[in-house]
Amino acid sequence: MAMTRQDADATRALQGLEDSRSSVRLRAALAVGTAPDPRFVDKLVERCGIEPEFFVRDMLTWALTRHPVSMTLPALLREVRSERAQARSQALHTLSKIGDRRAWPAITRALLTDADDEVARSAWRAAVVLVPEGERSGLAAVLATQLGRGERETQLSLSRALVALGEVVVPALRAATTAPDRRVRTHALATERLLRDPDAGFEFAIEEAKRVVALGGSGQEGR
Repeated sequence: MAMTRQDADATRALQGLEDSRSSVRLRAALAVGTAPDPRFVDKLVERCGIEPEFFVRDMLTWALTRHPVSMTLPALLREVRSERAQARSQALHTLSKIGDRRAWPAITRALLTDADDEVARSAWRAAVVLVPEGERSGLAAVLATQLGRGERETQLSLSRALVALGEVVVPALRAATTAPDRRVRTHALATERLLRDPDAGFEFAIEEAKRVVALGGSGQEGR
């Protein structure tokens, strides 16, 4: 039985996703997203977990968002439990782009506190998009346990996630401003500042928080 043109195009695109040249993989991902086909979903999810180039991964995620959620959601929910950190991170990133709240139960405490910074950051972003209204304070409490974690980029991601949750994070941040760990106190104060004044900028907020902590304050005096 002769292969149809559609089958031939699908075969070529799937092969392109495996090509050693990133430019070919990028074009293949674009082609797959432009002409969605249920046969592509598993391969797209698999490639997300191993693709070395960021811009190709981003195109793979875009291609997945072009397919029906009924097909992509089950595959992505399996992938967030992968042993491979990149697979977990990219699946979480894709879930945040799809924005279907049925994925919320998959955003576990284990993912929100994952030892890999990229996985944790992707989980924070996805959580803020997917969290139901009644779960926001619980999420804020879990996110607050990660204050002080990692380098500047990781801390900025966490602050953005907390600020995106709004006023519900205030009790958790206030508690963290009196934590024994200096880094936690500083990060909590900086995040509080950003919540009050989103235009302050993270660098400014962190430097201001460092001065407060150095002077032995928690930023709550006079409130």
